[in-house]
Amino acid sequence: MDLDGIDSHSIQYQNANNSVRVTDEFMQAVAEDREWTFRAVKTGDPVRTVRARELWRQMATASWECADPGLQFDTTINHWHTASNTGRINASNPCSEYMHLDNSACNLASINLLKYLDDEDRFDVDAYKHTIEVMFTAQEILVGNADYPTESIGETSRQFRQLGLGYANLGALLMAQGMPYDSEQGRAWAAALTSLMTGHAYATSARTAARMGPFAGFDHNREPMLRVLDQHRTAAGAIDERAVPDDLLVAARQAWDDAVELGAVYGVRNSQATVLAPTGTIGLMMDCDTTGIEPDLALTKAKKLVGGGTMFIVNQTIPRALKNLGYSPAEVDAIVGYIDEHKTIIGAPALRAEHLPVFACSMGDNAIHYMGHVLMMSAVQKFLSGAISKTVNMPEDATIEDVEQLHLESWRLGLKAVAIYRDNCKVAQPLSTQKKDGAADSDGAPIVERIVEHVIVQEPVRQKLPRTRTAKTFSFRVADCHGYVTVGEYEDGRPGELFLQVAKQGSTLAGIMDAFAISVSHGLQYGVPLEAFVRMFTNMRFEPAGMTDDPDIRFASSLVDYIFRRLAVEYLEPAHRAELGVLTIGERMQPTLPGVDEATTPSSASLDLPMEDRAPSAVLDQPPARPTPTYTSSREAEVVLCHNCGDIMQRAGSCHACPSCGSTSGCS
Repeated sequence: MDLDGIDSHSIQYQNANNSVRVTDEFMQAVAEDREWTFRAVKTGDPVRTVRARELWRQMATASWECADPGLQFDTTINHWHTASNTGRINASNPCSEYMHLDNSACNLASINLLKYLDDEDRFDVDAYKHTIEVMFTAQEILVGNADYPTESIGETSRQFRQLGLGYANLGALLMAQGMPYDSEQGRAWAAALTSLMTGHAYATSARTAARMGPFAGFDHNREPMLRVLDQHRTAAGAIDERAVPDDLLVAARQAWDDAVELGAVYGVRNSQATVLAPTGTIGLMMDCDTTGIEPDLALTKAKKLVGGGTMFIVNQTIPRALKNLGYSPAEVDAIVGYIDEHKTIIGAPALRAEHLPVFACSMGDNAIHYMGHVLMMSAVQKFLSGAISKTVNMPEDATIEDVEQLHLESWRLGLKAVAIYRDNCKVAQPLSTQKKDGAADSDGAPIVERIVEHVIVQEPVRQKLPRTRTAKTFSFRVADCHGYVTVGEYEDGRPGELFLQVAKQGSTLAGIMDAFAISVSHGLQYGVPLEAFVRMFTNMRFEPAGMTDDPDIRFASSLVDYIFRRLAVEYLEPAHRAELGVLTIGERMQPTLPGVDEATTPSSASLDLPMEDRAPSAVLDQPPARPTPTYTSSREAEVVLCHNCGDIMQRAGSCHACPSCGSTSGCS
């Protein structure tokens, strides 16, 4: 792709994962503050020279500002390459976990680790191994039965048979057992689980090769394949045996002994066995509290309700962890209730300070330090065929120097790839923290409320009309322009399309109205309510305008004005039309607004007595005779102002007409 040409305009960079591939040579130049020479890709000729740390600062600044680019360490990646005699690893998938030959593919599958804790919270090693065998074998079967985007990808994938077994819910597994994610014990557990998964997968692959034969490229790549397997076995010997149960550690090391020995005899059926994918979607389907290798993002989950609103649920791992840490049922209930109310565990009743790291999350007021993420990745990377798709979360106040140091340590710790995300460095993010109004801890610091916000960018969906539908057609005349309107309807009677025919076919007006009708039809089918069109297009003024032949709409200020008044009369309720100012003649002729009854209050009858029966002084109280007044009817006295120009309108029958602009109240 040409990033300087027209290709760049077809890319939405905020929706892409951008990475930079660097070598050990470049990293040494950064560490020693030496110069770095850019070379042409094809010829190797020098192009220009810069200070390595200046380029390093530019990459770190970009990552600090917008979380891109991530880094991929090319030398490390190819050091663990199982088919290096065929070709080097030049790139990865967008999430950076699958790295192998060009024009190849890998099908992924993940295991929910939390399912292997029994009722007494002991890890079932045998069940875990059985799952690895079944899932890995199923993935192997899929290789020969899958479809691929191109023939070259299909050919390479069938020859090298790359697989990507992985896991999810590691963070929940560690929390459930009362282990902090950022701890030596947590990293030892993760290393042992990953070592057993990959080692047993390769042993299964070797046993399959004994019956089916190794992958097609094995003989050509025998040396790098067996070398990488031995590198994995060596790394398994360094797992901290004090922090891991004996049965898990023994199984993890035995799996590599089997893989190396069987691989040397039979070869292996698959050139790659494992990766750690994000598992965002499948993690949700498997009811995982955490995805991939990630720690918990928050102690509460937000569940959107069908009828509207959001319900927060405390993660079910928390009560299990509190129980294993020795809390009583009453204390567990109190702590869970506190989390549910305050969205944080800080300040929870009865919680001991030494247990706070167990419940640390990626973000929020009890966050794992960003180097804790890097150290966890380093603990498991040496036991994976591919790499790790993971985000290292950094606080908003992290500096560019912090990003530089994180990238440098990631390289030194042997990671194949690393990506960071500094809180609030993008315009929108799916997860954020929010301070709870008016709440503060004992030191006066504001309590941070954990909010899980699901940002869903919803594309408009077009609801097409059925192939056979009902329609209404009506003719109209506005001034000297005659035409027809046809309205196609959905099954529930809503309008869904509009056809307009005016004047003579082929005229400019006819073409414009055709295009206008198509745009309105698409709007209706994409969910724009008819009321919005009526509100926008009624009272528009342009020629042709004038008298109509419609008994309900006698005057129109334009074709568009008439059409949408007619549609409003046909499809909108009277109350809605009244709000929009669209009324029929019958509705306008009512003495009051529709639905309002006119009422009068009769006056009390006066008591008139004959003069002879009145008091003598009554004659003196009589008012002098007055001339009989002439009354003006209320219809003649009322003043109606034009809604268009503001001039006084004149009565025309039962309605009013403006002498200045010709507008009427709708019936003349």
